[in-house]
Order: sequence, then C-alpha cells, then structure tokens
Amino acid sequence: MCGRFALYADYEDLLARFDIGESALDKSIYEANYNVAPSQQIVAIINDGETNRLGSLRWGLIPSWAKDKKIGYKMINARAETAAEKPSFRHAFKKKRCLIPANAFYEWRKDPAGKTPMLIHLASNELFAFAGLWESWTAPDGELIHSCTILTTQPNALMADIHDRMPVILTKQAESVWLDPAIQDPQVLQELIKPYESGELQAYPVSEAVNSPKNNGAELIREIN
Repeated sequence: MCGRFALYADYEDLLARFDIGESALDKSIYEANYNVAPSQQIVAIINDGETNRLGSLRWGLIPSWAKDKKIGYKMINARAETAAEKPSFRHAFKKKRCLIPANAFYEWRKDPAGKTPMLIHLASNELFAFAGLWESWTAPDGELIHSCTILTTQPNALMADIHDRMPVILTKQAESVWLDPAIQDPQVLQELIKPYESGELQAYPVSEAVNSPKNNGAELIREIN
C-alpha cells in the first residue's frame, strides 16, 4: 500500500515539472509536507482536455454514490489490477484520472525487531507522480468534497524486500497519456500502471518519528544508521 509520502519541492519547480499553466491552486495554499497522511488535503494535477491544472484533493476517495464520507478512510489506495472493474473506482478510472506529485514515499519494512520506516525516492532525486483517481461527492447537507486515491501494484525488486505492494509511479512519458480525458480504453491505461523500474529508485531507513502524522519536518527524510 501507500500510506505516507512527502512533497517538499519549491512551488515554481512543481509548476515547471508538470507543465502547469494558470493554476487553480493559490500559491499561499501550497506548503512543503514531509509527512503527508490520509484524510489530508493534497496537491493533485488534472487535465481539462487542454491544459494541466493544479488543485487540492482530499486523500481517501469517496465514490459519488457513497452515503457517508467516512468510506474515504478505506479508499486511500486502489489496486491497479482491478481498479477498472471495481464499483468504487471504475468511473474514475475511465474519466477522472490525476497525477499526485511527490518527492518520496514511506513504507514500513518488517524486521526481527519490529517495523522500520523506509524512505523511497528516485535515484535522480527528481519529482515524480503517482497514478491517482479522483471523484466529487456531495453530502446530504450540500457539502462538496473532491477526493482521490493512489493506485498500487506488485512490488519491483527493490520494494519486494520492504513490502508486498508499491504505489504506481508513472514514467514521464506515461503521465500525459494518463491525464488525457479522451483516452478511456482500459487496455491502453492498464499498460501504464505497472511496477516502476527498480534501478531508478533508492531506499533507506528513516526516523520512527514519521510514524506520527503530527511530526512534519525535513528531519523525517534524513537517513539514519
């Protein structure tokens, strides 16, 4: 699964990396977050058919047909292998796909002494994007919530020693295809969501302070011995 990640890039670098034009997200809303957790508002990128736009989505997808927003707590991830068919995700898989930018993500490795938090990032230290899905949900009282989920897939060679799942990281070439609302063929989309090349990732242990979402600072991404 993917239950925590970090996004701490400069705002201007974020816009440049994902070719964002006029953004729907005011710069004052964006803040570096070294410990992004479920139910938080997170930065996401969608395409309206012409341009990429930056916006804010709640992490934990609430299907449009849901009766209670609490279902979102169980929908932080969607299995890439079945998302196109699952009632909770199939509409979004076809028509509401997004990119969720990140600098790194965390996973907990099971060791004899317990669980060790690991930070995984691109070996190049570049920004990357998870494959995401988003939906809009209206509560009985009229509250409108835009929410999202991160797709996961089988682990690559690096991740297999850490966890039995990993988030879908898209290649730069795949990002534009994933965002294109005109592309709705499940077979075309399924080709994009596969384990990322393990040789392009690096992982190292970090402080257990990341276990609590209350902790949020650059010290969380530092390697520990």
